[in-house]
Amino acid sequence: MIKTAPATTASARIRGAFSEGRLTWSGLSLTVFSILVYLFLYVPIVILVIFSFTRDEFGVRWTGFTFDWYIRLFNNPRMMGAAWNTLVVATVSTIVSTIIGTMLAMAMERYRFRGRNAMEGLIYLPIVVPEIVMAVALLAFSAIIFDVIRMVTGEVLRRNLATVTIGHIAFSISFVVVVVRTSLKNFDRRLEEAAADLGADSWNIFWRITFPLILPGIIGGALLAFTLSLDDFIISLFLSGPGTSLLPVEVYNRVRRAITPEINAISTLMLLLSMALVALSQLLQRRR
Repeated sequence: MIKTAPATTASARIRGAFSEGRLTWSGLSLTVFSILVYLFLYVPIVILVIFSFTRDEFGVRWTGFTFDWYIRLFNNPRMMGAAWNTLVVATVSTIVSTIIGTMLAMAMERYRFRGRNAMEGLIYLPIVVPEIVMAVALLAFSAIIFDVIRMVTGEVLRRNLATVTIGHIAFSISFVVVVVRTSLKNFDRRLEEAAADLGADSWNIFWRITFPLILPGIIGGALLAFTLSLDDFIISLFLSGPGTSLLPVEVYNRVRRAITPEINAISTLMLLLSMALVALSQLLQRRR
């Protein structure tokens, strides 16, 4: 009787909560389902981070805590070079695609012109087209451009970081346009009209009124473009030439041979970078 009392009391509390309307089966099911989804999404990431500190050479067993894999990672010039190249490509492609995507979003949202529907379809095309098709198309396009340059100037060009950057810009612009256009949907144009009535020119209206109000959308689009560029594999594989090492391709080549905690370490560092960027964007938006 003593052992069953707590269970009986808990059951009585649950029945009481149901009877009082504070707890329903739908709410309980939603809570359980949400917990399972979060576990499914984040438990593998937690395991990845934990096993980046294990002493086991294969990273599948916990045999002790160590920072040796991070030290080896920073002393590995190939991995560090691939990480640096990836960050450079992601930064340049994010800046360019954010500028172009913001201008396209404003043009598509505010102006009506001939060919607007066709332009809108072309903007959304990189989002719906499979990435392998996009990669093959960019590879063929770069080959044609290189042949034309060779015939005109005699200069032989090879695929390098520039071709990868151009490819990342090509598919990142569409994502920036979608995010920025969302910010422009609820934009109050009367604020710009009031500024114009007070004597502000178009340049001042944009920088003092429009830009601050759509800045959260611009930051969101830039973060999305940066993240997509960081973890892109197929386009990076197709457009990178000999001697051009990028982190997703390098990690894939190493995983094909063996999974080591060094891979877990570089993945953990990229995770921390992504979380830091999200926190920075939230801080900037809060200050604005």
